[in-house]
Amino acid sequence: MSTVHFVGGEKGGVGKSVVARLLAQLFIERNLAFAALDADLSHGALVRYYADYTRAVDLTQLDSADQIMDSALAADRRVLVDLPAQSHRFLRRWVETADVLGYAREMNVRLVFWHVTDGGFDSVSHLEQLLALLGTAMQCVVVKNQGRSHDFTQFDASPAQQRLVELGGQVTTLPELDAAAMYKIDRFGSSFWAASRWALAGWMRPRSSK
Repeated sequence: MSTVHFVGGEKGGVGKSVVARLLAQLFIERNLAFAALDADLSHGALVRYYADYTRAVDLTQLDSADQIMDSALAADRRVLVDLPAQSHRFLRRWVETADVLGYAREMNVRLVFWHVTDGGFDSVSHLEQLLALLGTAMQCVVVKNQGRSHDFTQFDASPAQQRLVELGGQVTTLPELDAAAMYKIDRFGSSFWAASRWALAGWMRPRSSK
C-alpha cells in the first residue's frame, strides 16, 4: 500500500516545511522508499534541501496536482507533499473535482494529513474546515509546533480538537528546535542528514548551557 503524506496548515510561518523536511529525513534514515512533491512554489524547501527526491507540483493546475496520486500508484511507497500557505481552496478543488478521496480508497492508497499548528485562532479555524472536507477518508495528525508557540489552550478547548478525536485523528508535539542550529542548516542549504555529519565533524556547536 502506498501512503500520501500531506503537510499543511494553511497559515504561513507555522513550520510546515520543517515538518516536511523532518519526515523526509525520517524516511531516508529508515531506508523507506519515498518520493517528495513540493507544492510551495515560493519557498520550495524540499526542492532546496532534498533535491534528489523532490520535484515541484502546482496545485493551481489540476493536471499538475494529479502527479500526487500518479506518484503513489507508480510504486508501493510513501509520497510526501509539502503544501504552501493559503492552499486550502486549491486542495479542495482538486480533491472534489478529481474525486481524490474516492479514487484513493478504490486504489488502496492511504492518505494522511499533517496539520502543523501554532495553536492560534486562524490555525484552529482552518482545522475545522479541513476535517469537514476530509472526514474519515484521510487520517489527520495535528502537530503542535513548540517552535512557534507554547500555548495550545485554544486548540485543546476547541470543537476542532473534539472532532479530531471523534474521527480517530492524532495529536503530536514537535519540540522547539535550536534556533542557532536551524540558522546554520538553512544558511548552508543542507538536509538534516548533512547537518548531522557536520555536528559529528565539529562544524556545529551546541548552544551553551550557561
